[in-house]
Amino acid sequence: MKNAAMDEFVERVRAESDILSVVASYVPLKRKGNRYWGCCPFHQEKTPSFSVVPSEGFFYCFGCHAGGNVFKFISLIENVSYFDAIKMQAEKLNIPLPQRERSEKEEARDRKIADLHKVLTMARDFFHSCLTRTPYGEPGMSYFAGRGIGQETIEAFQLGFAPNSYEKLRDAFMKRGVSEELLKESGLVTARQEGTGVYDRFRNRVMIPIADERGRVVGFGGRVMDDSTPKYLNSPETMIFNKRRLLFGLDRAKQEIRRMKYAILVEGYMDAISLYNAGIQNVAASLGTAFTIEQCRLLLRFAPEIYFCYDSDEAGQKATMRALGIVRETGAHVKVLVVPDGKDPDEFVRKHGKDAFLKLTETALPLTEYQTRYILSHHDVRTMDGKAAALQAMLPVLYEAANVVEQNEYIGRLTRTLGIDEGIIRQELANYRGRPDESLQPRRAPVRQAVRQVDNAVRRAGRIVIRQIWNDPDSILYLKSAVPLEKIPFTVHGEILRYFDDKITRGEAFSDTAAMSELSGDAADELSRALVENLDGQDLMQLFEDCVRVLRKTVLQLRFEELRLKADALERANDSSFLEVLRESESIRKEMDGL
Repeated sequence: MKNAAMDEFVERVRAESDILSVVASYVPLKRKGNRYWGCCPFHQEKTPSFSVVPSEGFFYCFGCHAGGNVFKFISLIENVSYFDAIKMQAEKLNIPLPQRERSEKEEARDRKIADLHKVLTMARDFFHSCLTRTPYGEPGMSYFAGRGIGQETIEAFQLGFAPNSYEKLRDAFMKRGVSEELLKESGLVTARQEGTGVYDRFRNRVMIPIADERGRVVGFGGRVMDDSTPKYLNSPETMIFNKRRLLFGLDRAKQEIRRMKYAILVEGYMDAISLYNAGIQNVAASLGTAFTIEQCRLLLRFAPEIYFCYDSDEAGQKATMRALGIVRETGAHVKVLVVPDGKDPDEFVRKHGKDAFLKLTETALPLTEYQTRYILSHHDVRTMDGKAAALQAMLPVLYEAANVVEQNEYIGRLTRTLGIDEGIIRQELANYRGRPDESLQPRRAPVRQAVRQVDNAVRRAGRIVIRQIWNDPDSILYLKSAVPLEKIPFTVHGEILRYFDDKITRGEAFSDTAAMSELSGDAADELSRALVENLDGQDLMQLFEDCVRVLRKTVLQLRFEELRLKADALERANDSSFLEVLRESESIRKEMDGL
């Protein structure tokens, strides 16, 4: 059932959204006539093939064939769903989302989430105050000073200190009316194993507030200031704290990531804080856990390229290799910063400074190069077993190579390094590609690439017909009088035109927001192309009529060929009805001659 309030909301957001200004905030554009051109943000290109037509409200790339309206652009560039794109744009325009009637359970969940955010924000302020305004924080201030963390960074991250007490936070919060149950659900306190009551989870640790990408506090990381264990203690998983879906520091880094067009990803929050302190602000951290596809997609909302900078020890290298396998599934462009001397980013930047660290980005290794170096350095390629093991480890890397040129380059390197005949390597790769068990094969990344589409007069005619009917829905009657919609030669055009016909039959106006969400991806792209293509200076009505004739003639040609084959089959079977079929085909031929 349609929701009138939601439809009105979407239409208002669309009406107040200027596709040109939205696209231009991500892509440099140059005007040519009534169109704007730039290099496509969805695939790599040097010659602009990406076009925006503000008067139509659509964009289209003639290279990778991505197209759509303003919301489709936001969904692609930010890597979010179509409706999330509408909500993001509404938030920017300060247009409130209409409220639907919510169940009691939903209301209770929303209240609990709000309460958790509130108590964690209180805790952030409590820990920060302990660090900066009380004697309790002196050990913490000494610790940060020893690591070169200045007051500006302490304030930026609202760093804090948890006093060496089992009840300090508990008592302070319960006096302020925070329930023991909420303190437990937030992860700030822990139930006693013996007896009753709770005690503070974090004690005698410097405290790092962890926020989501919107800047809302969702948890904490506590670090000891000596060699005791655990070195780091994180908040437990809660309704709002899920480490798989969070990146530390992203709320502060996202604007710089977008500006720089790449993100630097480190393992821990102290690495991120140290780099920020040194003036490198396009940095986020994966909270010391294995990198996840959710985290990768989160980063891709802000930049297409990720520079991994994990610790350079063996554990860090293994973590990098695992992360690279995850990234391949998302289509991100990846490089790896190799920190020399086995140091972590925190140690390196404190010792060598910002400029030295930025030089590491200039020599960052492409994904395939890093994987190849790691594999070859971790196998004894002097032995036959080592050579065989290295080759097997390299097969997924070769399979996922960006293109044939890169693949051939690394096959040649393996031939030289392993002393294995190139033909054998290629055969092993062919066998790997052909494995019947899909679980053994790496998944291909959904990367948009420039695609040369087969275009002809019939397809061009279909797009012109689509454009005319979009602008003048009554024109569909003329089309239907000449060509049954189920006979439209190009499948995607048939989908679009039947969609139009259904909308007209139900008395509904065409809407780009509805079309982008209700048509298939290919059909939405093709509709965008039809509306963006330049037909300036042409008699559009005459062009429409000519294109309908092209479609009519194509349908007749297909029917003529079908009847000819049928007549031949009937004649070979000595079936006299072939004469009737021939008469029908002759009638069609005469009509084609007249078109």
